[in-house]
Amino acid sequence: MGGVLLALPVSAAAGRQVSILDAFFTSVSAVCVTGLITVDTPVDLSTFGQIVVLLLIQAGGLGYMTMSTVLVAALGRSVTLQERLTLQEALNAHDMEGLVRFAGTVLKLTLAFELTGALILALWWTSTLGAGTAAWYGLFHAVSAFNNAGFALWSDNLMSWRGDIVVNLVITVLIIAGGLGFFVWAELLSRHRGTVKLSVHTRLVLAATAALLVGGTVMLLALEWNNPRTLASLPVGEKVLAAWFQSVTTRTAGFNTLDIGAMTVPSLFVMMGLMFIGASPGSTGGGVKTSTFSITLAALWATVRGENDTVIYKRRLAPELVAKAFFVSLIAFVTMNSVAWVLLLTEGRDLLKTLFETTSAFGTVGLSMGENGAPVSLAAFFSPSGKVLIMLMMFIGRLGPLTLAIAVARRGAAQAKIRYPEGKILVG
Repeated sequence: MGGVLLALPVSAAAGRQVSILDAFFTSVSAVCVTGLITVDTPVDLSTFGQIVVLLLIQAGGLGYMTMSTVLVAALGRSVTLQERLTLQEALNAHDMEGLVRFAGTVLKLTLAFELTGALILALWWTSTLGAGTAAWYGLFHAVSAFNNAGFALWSDNLMSWRGDIVVNLVITVLIIAGGLGFFVWAELLSRHRGTVKLSVHTRLVLAATAALLVGGTVMLLALEWNNPRTLASLPVGEKVLAAWFQSVTTRTAGFNTLDIGAMTVPSLFVMMGLMFIGASPGSTGGGVKTSTFSITLAALWATVRGENDTVIYKRRLAPELVAKAFFVSLIAFVTMNSVAWVLLLTEGRDLLKTLFETTSAFGTVGLSMGENGAPVSLAAFFSPSGKVLIMLMMFIGRLGPLTLAIAVARRGAAQAKIRYPEGKILVG
């Protein structure tokens, strides 16, 4: 639907034309809340086209099952067991208890964050853009930020607002809020009312998120401090603010206040690692997720220490959960690098730029090193087959590698009636 709407002449700005492939690429990028672009959103798309992109971002961030469940409940129809099972998968929930009520909470939280952010940005931009434009820009960027999409209505993204403390804080708070996950927010709200203790999942997500944000900021600040193309000429306060923003936005958001293509190779390596990890389960972000990464580290640490159990916050993790975390990480790594290898063959471009673009697509981030300062992503210069591969990576990144693997595999195939004798293989 999004691709068809964006391919209509009314979606293109005056004197511009959007090809069918670019229309579908933009639609996939918006629904998968990624932000990679092959057309310049503020220049090539009309206001109608931008509205379509905004609605696609909102649909992709909330999720089809969340919206349909809320709609069904609002119409007074009971939600079937099959629908509850599908919603449970979509929200990464442990069980089906209170799922319909929780879907309503998701909608309320989303609207609360987005409208608050939109109001602050609109008021702040009114003196610069005028009331009408400021209201539209505030709404668009608030929705894009909370859903970790990274679409912007300036050709340089948010580089012109690099030193603006209000814009930086509002956008980063929305990104972090959307990336924490709705279950974490539900627990935090319940905790505020004194009705529940924080679960191991919530504590792990909060700790991992804080560590990655602070660690990313410190590393990018150190690596870019003397880079004349990024931070070297900026005041100290603006340097810290820019490093913080870039660290936050790698958590699958895709906004940028620095020229990504001008950053040093070590910084880009750090950013690829942060993009691969991504946000948290049940959130609007992508990547392998903070909890998955934390579990693999904890399991490796337990192995090094010769312990049989993987323990986090004095709670033992089931072997199936640990195996799932390693599976997600491995299949994501293999898929991402395989697609990057194919792109290197078909597109013949720089290794670092290609790998960065592929990582950004898988993590549904939207950051790109670009090409020759163009206001679009590197994917805009790919062949049709290359663009399709990036679209596929965004789709896989949004669904999750485990979901995709389960969808294509035969359920129950592993539950064989024959159990074979144990074999021994040397490892390491």
